Amino acid sequence: MFKHVDYIMVVVSDMNRSVEFYRDRLGFELKIETPDWTEFKTGETTLALHGGGVPQTLAKADRNGTKYAGTSSIGFSVEDLEKTYTELQARGVQFVMPPAEQKGEGIKLAVCLDPDGLPIAFAQTINR
Repeated sequence: MFKHVDYIMVVVSDMNRSVEFYRDRLGFELKIETPDWTEFKTGETTLALHGGGVPQTLAKADRNGTKYAGTSSIGFSVEDLEKTYTELQARGVQFVMPPAEQKGEGIKLAVCLDPDGLPIAFAQTINR
């Protein structure tokens, strides 16, 4: 029935700021850009930004690990988490969780926030 996830849409409060973050800091290649809709190439799945969002203060203020229903995050697989973490930090990406092994999950994980507070995770499979 379903082939694959076609796109992930992130509602943003400031398109220019978010394009700068995803393009210049995370390094995604632009596919299209308009004032209200921007797409990035990320393999089979498109990452799309939709403008006009109202900023949330709760998402940025609540970093104690509470998970709220109806929210989401984006996760990317990487081959070398330490290298990815170092390169993204050099581009000004701020992480809320540095690389750490996730016990029982077989991965190392690091998490940053986009300009509107959306968590973005980077995971490396640990071969054991």
